[in-house]
Amino acid sequence: MLGNSKGGTGKSTTAMHIVVGLLREGYRVGTIDLDVQQGTLTRYVDNRRQFASRRNMDLPQPIHQTITPSDRPDIASKLAEERVRFKTALAMLDAKCDIVVIDTPGGETRLSVVGHSYADTLITPLNDSFIDLDVLARVDPDTHAVQRASRYSAMVWEIRKERARRDQGAIDWVVLRNRLAHLNANNKRAMGDVLGTLAARLGFRLAPGMSERVIFRELFPTGLTLLDLSEEEGSSKPSVSQVSARRELRELLELIGFAKKDEEPALRAAQPAFHAAAVGGDAPVH
Repeated sequence: MLGNSKGGTGKSTTAMHIVVGLLREGYRVGTIDLDVQQGTLTRYVDNRRQFASRRNMDLPQPIHQTITPSDRPDIASKLAEERVRFKTALAMLDAKCDIVVIDTPGGETRLSVVGHSYADTLITPLNDSFIDLDVLARVDPDTHAVQRASRYSAMVWEIRKERARRDQGAIDWVVLRNRLAHLNANNKRAMGDVLGTLAARLGFRLAPGMSERVIFRELFPTGLTLLDLSEEEGSSKPSVSQVSARRELRELLELIGFAKKDEEPALRAAQPAFHAAAVGGDAPVH
C-alpha cells in the first residue's frame, strides 16, 4: 500500500517502480488504484501498455484493477458499494498474483481508509520538507520537538488496531524520504533528526530516501521506469544519476524484504531490481 493523505509526494511513481521491480524479479504482480477521481497509477499502467504496443516491446505488465466510483445517491450506500468492489478486486488478484500493490489518492477518502486496513506493508513517501512532515506530526517551530501526532498518523494507528481485530494481522509501516536534496543542507539534517525521533514514537521504519531527479517526471507519459531504460530502442548507457537512482530503488526493495541476495554485484548494476517490505509500531504520540 502506498499511502499519504497529502498529494504530490510521489506515491504513484514509487508504486510503479516497485511494481516493475517485482515483475522483473519474476513475481506475479497485481495493482489496484483507489484514486477513483485522478487515477494516476491507472494512467501510468495504460501509458506503459500503449508504449509497449506502439514499439512492439515485451515489457512486463501487472494485472491492473481500477475501482470505479459508485453512483449511489447517499454516502453510506456509495461507500458500501465501493468497498465491495475493492474487496472483489483484491480477492481476484490475491488468487492470481504473488503480490498486490495498491495506490491511494491524496486526501483521506473513506475508500482509502478501507484500503489501508488491508495492507501488510504501508509505504508513505514524504517530500523532504517540514511542510510535508506535518502529515506525520506537529513539531515546535523553534526546537523541532515533536508536539503531537497528526491526523494521518492517528488514522494509521486506528487501522492497525482494526486490522488486528479483524484477522490478527499486522501492518508494517515504512516512511520513505522522497525528493531529497543533493546538498547536506540544514533542512535535510533537521528533517533526519525529527524523523528519527518519530520513527521510534509512531512505529515506522525510515527508508534511506530517494533523491530529486527530473527523470522520474519524464517517464510517466511512456509508462516506463528506470528499470526499463536499457530495453528502450536506441537508449544510451545509463547516466551516473540514473544508476544512483536505481541503487536507491533497490535499497528500498531490500528494506521491504523482497530483494534476492544471491545476485552477483555486476548483475545488480546492470539490471537493478526491487522488492517489498515492512515495519511495526506502537501508539502515536499525543
